[in-house]
Amino acid sequence: DSLVVEVAGICVLGTEGAHFSSVPRLTADEMDEQRRQNVAYQYLCRLEEAKRWMEACLNEELASPTELEESLRNGVILAKLGHCFAPDIIPLKKIYDREQMRYEATGLHFRHTDNINHWREAMAHLGLPTIFHPETTDIYDKKNMPRVVYCIHALSLYLFKLGLAPQIQDLYGKVNFTEEEINNMKRELEKYGLQMPAFSKIGGILASELSVDEAAVHAAVLAINEAVERGVVEQTMVALHNPSAMLLNLRENLAAVYQEMLFQVKMEKAGNARNRESPESEDIYDRCLTQAEIQGNINKVNVHGALEYVDDALERQDPLALCQALQDPVLALRGVQRENAAWYLDQLSTDREQKALLGYVDLLEQEEVQAGVYAANERGDQEHAMRRAVSRINASIRRGEAMETVRELMSPEAQLPKAFPFAAQLYQHELSLLQQHHPQLGQEELYVAVEMLSAVALIDRALEAGDVSGFWSSLVSPALGLSDIEDANAQRYFDDLLKLKRRSGKAGVAFLSWNDIQACVNSANLAVQDENDKILAIRLINEALAQDDPEKTLTALLLPSARFSAVTLPGARRYHDVLTAALKQKAQVTGDDGAALWWEEIQQGVSKANQDTEAARRLALGIAAINQAIKEGKPAQTARVLRNPDVSLRGIVAECAGAYQAQLAALLAAKRQAGNANHNWVRHQLKDGSVYYFSLQNFEGSWERPHDCVLNSTHLSREEIQSTITGVTAAHDRERLWESNAGFVVRLQARMRGYLVRQEFVARRHLLQEQLPAVIKIQVRSAARLPSRSHADGHDDIYIALGLQGINAVIKIQAFVRANKARGDYRMLVHARDPPLSIVRRFVHLLEQSQHDFWEESELLKLREEVVKRIRSNQQLESDLNLMDIKIGLLVKNRITLQEVVSHCKKLTRKNKEQLSNLMAIDKQKGLKSLSKEKRQKLEAYQHLFYLLQTHPVYLAKLIFQMPQNKSTKFMESVVFTLYNYASNPREAYLLLQLFKTALQEEIRSKVDQLRDILTGNPTVIRLVVSFYRNARGQNALRQILGSPVQEVLQDKTLSIRTNPVDIYKAWINQLESQSGQKSKFPYDVSPEQALSHPEVQRRLDISIRNLLAVTDKFLSAITSSVDKIPYGMRYVAKVLKTSLAEKFPAAGEEDICKIVGNLLYYRFMNPAVVAPDGFDIVDISAGVALHPEHRRNLGSIAKILQHAAANKMFEGENGHLRVVNQYLEETHSKFRLFICAACSVPEPEERFNVDEYSEMVAVAKPVIYITVAELINTHKLLLEHQDSISPDHKDPLHELLEDLDELPTVQSLIGTCRLLVSFKPQALAQLGKQEVSLTLTNKFDAVEASSEEADTRTFHHHQMHRRALREAQTPDRLKRNRSLAGNSQLSMEEKKRKVIRNLRRLENLGVVDSANQYQEIINEMAKDIRNQRRYRQHRKGELVKLRQTLCGLNSKTSFYEEQIDYYNQYIRTCLDNLAASSKLNGKSKKQQSLHYTAARLFEKGVLLEIEDLPVSQFRNVIFDIIPCGEAGKFQVKAKFMGIDMEKFQLHYQDLLQLQYEGVAVMKLFDKAKVNVNLLIFLLNKKFFRK
Repeated sequence: DSLVVEVAGICVLGTEGAHFSSVPRLTADEMDEQRRQNVAYQYLCRLEEAKRWMEACLNEELASPTELEESLRNGVILAKLGHCFAPDIIPLKKIYDREQMRYEATGLHFRHTDNINHWREAMAHLGLPTIFHPETTDIYDKKNMPRVVYCIHALSLYLFKLGLAPQIQDLYGKVNFTEEEINNMKRELEKYGLQMPAFSKIGGILASELSVDEAAVHAAVLAINEAVERGVVEQTMVALHNPSAMLLNLRENLAAVYQEMLFQVKMEKAGNARNRESPESEDIYDRCLTQAEIQGNINKVNVHGALEYVDDALERQDPLALCQALQDPVLALRGVQRENAAWYLDQLSTDREQKALLGYVDLLEQEEVQAGVYAANERGDQEHAMRRAVSRINASIRRGEAMETVRELMSPEAQLPKAFPFAAQLYQHELSLLQQHHPQLGQEELYVAVEMLSAVALIDRALEAGDVSGFWSSLVSPALGLSDIEDANAQRYFDDLLKLKRRSGKAGVAFLSWNDIQACVNSANLAVQDENDKILAIRLINEALAQDDPEKTLTALLLPSARFSAVTLPGARRYHDVLTAALKQKAQVTGDDGAALWWEEIQQGVSKANQDTEAARRLALGIAAINQAIKEGKPAQTARVLRNPDVSLRGIVAECAGAYQAQLAALLAAKRQAGNANHNWVRHQLKDGSVYYFSLQNFEGSWERPHDCVLNSTHLSREEIQSTITGVTAAHDRERLWESNAGFVVRLQARMRGYLVRQEFVARRHLLQEQLPAVIKIQVRSAARLPSRSHADGHDDIYIALGLQGINAVIKIQAFVRANKARGDYRMLVHARDPPLSIVRRFVHLLEQSQHDFWEESELLKLREEVVKRIRSNQQLESDLNLMDIKIGLLVKNRITLQEVVSHCKKLTRKNKEQLSNLMAIDKQKGLKSLSKEKRQKLEAYQHLFYLLQTHPVYLAKLIFQMPQNKSTKFMESVVFTLYNYASNPREAYLLLQLFKTALQEEIRSKVDQLRDILTGNPTVIRLVVSFYRNARGQNALRQILGSPVQEVLQDKTLSIRTNPVDIYKAWINQLESQSGQKSKFPYDVSPEQALSHPEVQRRLDISIRNLLAVTDKFLSAITSSVDKIPYGMRYVAKVLKTSLAEKFPAAGEEDICKIVGNLLYYRFMNPAVVAPDGFDIVDISAGVALHPEHRRNLGSIAKILQHAAANKMFEGENGHLRVVNQYLEETHSKFRLFICAACSVPEPEERFNVDEYSEMVAVAKPVIYITVAELINTHKLLLEHQDSISPDHKDPLHELLEDLDELPTVQSLIGTCRLLVSFKPQALAQLGKQEVSLTLTNKFDAVEASSEEADTRTFHHHQMHRRALREAQTPDRLKRNRSLAGNSQLSMEEKKRKVIRNLRRLENLGVVDSANQYQEIINEMAKDIRNQRRYRQHRKGELVKLRQTLCGLNSKTSFYEEQIDYYNQYIRTCLDNLAASSKLNGKSKKQQSLHYTAARLFEKGVLLEIEDLPVSQFRNVIFDIIPCGEAGKFQVKAKFMGIDMEKFQLHYQDLLQLQYEGVAVMKLFDKAKVNVNLLIFLLNKKFFRK
């Protein structure tokens, strides 16, 4: 009523200055509408007021007023608000989902109600009257949100009175909202039908709820309001001091401020009241201040005054005055401590300066002062705690307790860097040394020392663990403070320090010191520098060799950094030559022209050059000694020097000493006559072709010819001496040879004579052989004259016969032995790591491609080609069937349409011919199954979409996790299980398992961060899998597994299992009292420990435990022996869970993963059935009968033991009295592990359900699903919303199918609307949405799309050529040049052997094979090829079997399609014949007559629309003849103009129906005449088919 008055008042105000009658009078409905809008505006203002007040309290931005109600439902904001005024009741950690991340991801959760209840508890604790408290459901379920806002306003006023919060603002008329926002709020309020609370009455209600004498308080408050209006400070103070006003904390020195503040607030409230209410409905407190408002403003003034005192103390920098100001009870500051006064001054001064720097000139606010006090207290506490901790550290170091020292160092109070307990001895030793110089270590000294020592400890640990990355991060840490650290030397530092640590460990030193590390770093740096210098020298040597400069080579060799030993100046040339030869050899072996010599190779070259120099010098000295001995003419001395090993002369015989001397002296004399003996240099040619120059004067040599060298030509060389010795020795050997071989010569002569005799014998034998026929004839004739011999030789024939009989058995035995040996040899070939050559050689023939292999390959290609052709043929047949299906539907539809038209045919005129055409046209609004091209395409698009979703589970798996959990569960249970027909056949069972597998893998990948998330959370996929297989597919399995032990427990009336000592104790006491009839002397309420102190309780507990374990054993046996009874899908999901977790968490142990799998199989799947067998149909229980509590407790105890055993969880703590069961749990857990492994050992679904890539192709019946229209639309909508998340690639087939479906359809468009209904009500639409439609799933993206056999052949040929090109590209050039086997076949056996040996050596040089193990690597590769060839042959045989089966299935499918097509054709012909027959029966003559119509008549009927280039006035001269043909449904149309035949046209009734199906309304005849398709069909039906 007040609002109506207000509206009327607004109208009156609007007419000021005008005549009253000029304003149109509002109707009652208009006034009511305006009132509702005003209520909505008022409520939006209240929401804005509550929003701003909560933002001021929370210091965070909240949602807009239109969204504020929704944001309050999770209770997070309300709980934070409660924390502001009651932090002890609602600490931040008690607020669920404080950051609202879960709420944003999955929506409301039932635990959000905890936040609402916490807020209500805080208000109750504070004392806010319960009349203002809303119910939890008012907020969570949004049942009465105005009551919630009303409570927030009351709470703000109450807190303002207590001085705990600012006053809420009155924003009525000060904020603007759009018309849309007001209308939306109006509809929201009307929807719930809620009455708006009286917000203006909050002050009065609060006062009446809190005061003792309501009337006295009311009078006192009115007196204060009057005094404030008068403006006299003394009178105001007198009124405020009235005891009935119940005002607190009044201060005389602030009287003037009270007056000013209260007057200002009262005026503002009165102004707001004038804007809002009319005088008739005005309440006194709408303009006057309430008791709570007065008290709140007094508190506000008091707080401001106290803050001024605080600011004054800060200005004077007086800590005592500041502390006194902070202790003012008005400020209600918590935690103020006088000893922290200096910290308060420092902290608050800093806060004050920072606020001034930000441009704020106001005083510090109460919250800022409280925060400063907390911060100062924390700093003070930390400082005191740090000093105490440093003292404890120094004392511990002095005591020498290493572990105690490190514990103190790790104390957070010490504020030191992290210390590590494993390095306790290091800290103790180093800090003790430091304490010797500084007896009392300060915090700064300890900080630096601990920081450095921790870094040293980390280096030690990294060295022990072999962690290079951790070692390096610690080494370069600034805390360690090492110098000269080089990144490139990281591995060197690690290796050197590791060696040093090992040496120190052997010496008894556990940790390296900082000095050790720095010294090792310096040493490593020096070593690396030396290596770099050495590398530089090696590079210079290689450059000198490349430039062929011996001097540069020598200079580089002499560099100190190169560190080559025994380099001498005379060997310069030899060094250069040897190193150059070594470099060339290395380049030749490696095939790298840029090869360089390394330090070891150079050192070897230098050593070889030195050895060559020494050997050449000794050779020259030896030859000089020989020349000198020859000159002296002493044969013995000459023979002795000739034997000098340094000269290496061959063939020296002691007996020839004189001959040697004579021959060599003669040779020397001859050279003296022709040569010059006055020079000292001689030249020696060595074996390797090098030349050595030797001086006979000073016995020094050189590899280079001296510049002033003239050679001595009379000096005998080694070659000359060797030639002479060889000649003399050879002559001596010939002479001795003849002497020693006289007997041999005699034997040789004897053998020559024997040879001649044998030649004569051979000639005689040849003569006899030529005359053999004649000799035989003579013998035969002679034998005939002699009597026949006896039959003594008959025994030989018997032995032969026996041998022939046993030979078959021998053959079988040999075959068995050979086969057994062959199997053993092949097992060795397959399983042996290094099969012997003899085994490989026996099976090497398997590498050859036989004729059978060629035949199988040919058959494989042929079968594949046949399968592809048959699949393509079946697709064409299927397309034809679909087309014929449409034709039959069109015939049926046309019949139905005609029945609707019959009632209108008599009224056919020019005016309604358009209506008739529309009636004949196919109704576009008859739903998804209607016979129109548009609806057919829509239906096919949905069938393609759901086929893709069904066969590609990745889409649904991703979609499930894009939705909130509550929606995803409903989606899975309603849509997904429907899509797979609840796994009712092997195909759907296989595909559903694929979805479970993909979804589980996706959930583990994206949602599981730790293994325990599976146990502590409630994974969506696991929950759905368990629910599906336990309720739908596995209930009978649970009955089979658990039925027997559960029944046994239920039938045992004497079984009572109690494991709680208190329960046992109470049962014992009850028994005693029942038996004795007297009250027991024992107390009734005891603790578990007290209960166990009684022997009787312990005895009963032991009996219960024994009974429990005995029964549990039966359950365990039933579970572990029933692996095969668990549904296959459940076992396969467990297998997927196990493998997926092992892949994501490779570091996790198998024990942890088995626990999670056991949690799935037992805890989630079986445990509920053990605890509540009546809920899972495990046992038969009559209706209305419940399990006895004793039985349920027994089953619960059994389930508890099994649960602990499955999780390997021992009884401890509160259940310590059950520790005796722990050993049993360990034994049972091992059995559970075996059970889990057995359960996970299942074949893949492809093998289980016999599914392969051809399964869909050979299936005759297509998959059909039944889904409601609402579910179909909902799925379509979800896919459109999340398509980018499900398939980011826009080329994905899903995007194409969604584009085919276009925009989201409505329920009406999918089920068809009735012509009589214009619109549906929401309830009717919801009911229609439950209507089911059937979808025959088909695949739009068929695998086989080739157009012809030639295309297949070309594709195959192109594929083969492409593979060959790839092989050619991958073949190395050397193999291309040397892979001709024809050339190898022309080689002789010896040449082949040499080539093989040569190639083996090349392979060995390359490191591919090793001669030490008889080239076993090649043998292994050959064995591998044999095994692979066998596997390929087996795979090929399996492929052939599968292709033959597939081809057989495709042939059956072809036969089925052909039969269907024949049947459909016959059906269509019969339909058309029946149409024609019905017209004959209804007509007067048996022969159908032709139709004759003028164009004008057809134009009048609406059948003819126009004729090109012919005016309408000439239509009467055109005659159309429609003549039925012999075949039903075919007509011939003739056109005559002025009696002359012009055109003929064959018209097919089926073609007209097809055009109608495709929505074509107009067609052309003769390419000139345009006719209406629908009306032409109507005309034919009426005239020829009598419909």
